Amino acid sequence: MNKRYDLIVFDWDGTVMDSTAVIAGSIQAACRDLGLTVPDDETARHVIGLGLDQALRLAVPKLTEAMLPELVARYRYHFLSQDQAIPLFDGARETIAELHGAGYQLGVATGKNRAGLDRALESTDLKKYFHATRTADQTFSKPDPTMLLELMDELAVSAERTLMVGDTTHDVLLAQNANVDVLAVGHGAHPAEQLQALNPLALVQDFTELRAWLKDHA
Repeated sequence: MNKRYDLIVFDWDGTVMDSTAVIAGSIQAACRDLGLTVPDDETARHVIGLGLDQALRLAVPKLTEAMLPELVARYRYHFLSQDQAIPLFDGARETIAELHGAGYQLGVATGKNRAGLDRALESTDLKKYFHATRTADQTFSKPDPTMLLELMDELAVSAERTLMVGDTTHDVLLAQNANVDVLAVGHGAHPAEQLQALNPLALVQDFTELRAWLKDHA
């Protein structure tokens, strides 16, 4: 059967790696360190997927530009003390390896910075499977379409032959802004009802459902 897509682009945090709780907790801990208003869980989770500066500005509306560098530093302190222990979602490694073996080009579009994604790709031994990646400090943050546009340009794949996979509304909007099909996963940062409201192609709950969907539709 002919493939529907040539390029599949994954978000990272909350999609491939089960890092939602660590990221949200690190935002909250950093705010406590500096005596700032601590965002609730929903707010801290909602900004996951954006570039870090943008995420912190949204999570802490009264944050001043003068305090931003210190908050970034405290966030990184808390996150980096835990990131080596963050697991991949069950089935993520097998699915990515399987797609690579089947001849798909694979990409990553993430709110992480370049150093953070490189560290994650090395520690998980997944770097070998991805053909191109973009991070929030390389280009515009989601939901601006530039990440996907650059990946498609680099790999010479059209929007019609590209699929985005992500766990947040930022990912869905990124794909839609780039005229790319998008598959939402419900095991990450944003609630299923928020994802469904944006009408992705489908909403799957885990990598078992993701693999089944890809087998039938990709």
